[in-house]
Amino acid sequence: MDWGGPFFVLAIIAMSTGGWVVNNWIRARHGYAPSDDWGNTDDPEARRHMRLLTTENEKLVGKVSRLEERIAVLERIATDPAERTARDIDALR
Repeated sequence: MDWGGPFFVLAIIAMSTGGWVVNNWIRARHGYAPSDDWGNTDDPEARRHMRLLTTENEKLVGKVSRLEERIAVLERIATDPAERTARDIDALR
């Protein structure tokens, strides 16, 4: 067989197209939306789900940063000498 001819190129194209068809068949069989050549799906439900996850992620990042600040304050209170903490409390009164 001559590997330098056009049949080699056609075989590669046929294999990649066949792989894409099999990939989309498996995705459809398991309930996923088919994808294009670059793996992108045109599923509005998936885009809505991604937006919800992004919003939830932003909220959780905010909560984590606030909790880290509170933990830092608690660590400072726990490690400060008792006299200094008492002075700070008296200064607030």
